[in-house]
Amino acid sequence: MKIVRFLSGTQVQYGTLEDKIIRPIKGDPFSIPLSFLDTRVSLDEVNLLSPVEPTKVIAVGLNYIDHAKELNMPAPDEPILFIKPSSAVIGPEEPIVYPSTAKQVDYEAELAVVIKRKIKNVCWEEVPHHILGYTCSNDVTARDLQRKDGQWTRSKSFDTFAPIGPWIVTDINPNNLHIELLLNSEIKQSSSTSNMIFDVFFIVSFVSEVMTLYPGDVIMTGTPFGVGSMDVGDIVEVKIEGIGSLRNKVVCEA
Repeated sequence: MKIVRFLSGTQVQYGTLEDKIIRPIKGDPFSIPLSFLDTRVSLDEVNLLSPVEPTKVIAVGLNYIDHAKELNMPAPDEPILFIKPSSAVIGPEEPIVYPSTAKQVDYEAELAVVIKRKIKNVCWEEVPHHILGYTCSNDVTARDLQRKDGQWTRSKSFDTFAPIGPWIVTDINPNNLHIELLLNSEIKQSSSTSNMIFDVFFIVSFVSEVMTLYPGDVIMTGTPFGVGSMDVGDIVEVKIEGIGSLRNKVVCEA
């Protein structure tokens, strides 16, 4: 099942998507079972938004074997966590704003996990019951500021630095999906989630030991080999097998 969040006229709604037809949901997708409205909406008649509004975005650094080798760094013993604010979240086709204070802004294609219900201290075996689904994400980073600061908060937290979408897919195995990033239609990253150092279920369990997770919270699970920079005017696209494509354009800060 594909879950979308969309703007129709002036109304923001959730719905399920099949064959370009949206079936609007009453309320939100975190209630089980889902309850639907009687109407149907064409995908072509709405604007897709970020598929959720998380209270926080948790991200994992250095979680692909090929990326660690690229940086000549040893694999970490535990997941390296950081947080991106909810104000950084944008949806498909929304612009990524290149900050005037940055000189190098990088793309990082990532599989994102969307949490279904409030959880804390969840064991690995129970994690799948608490995941709503999966989507594409881009952990946009001001790399020069990351190097300058020596920690990651500023470089990862600018408005628009967390594109997510285009929808949530609920029924896939996250542990062996092809993931790639295209910059102006040229493939820059190409790998598989099977190359993760820590798999999705381990990561969710690990994060839940640190902090309470709420419905709609998003966990970005790390990026593979091939991270690089973007410029104003570039089109960046994250593609993940079984999910779809998240496309955004880089624009100059007003």
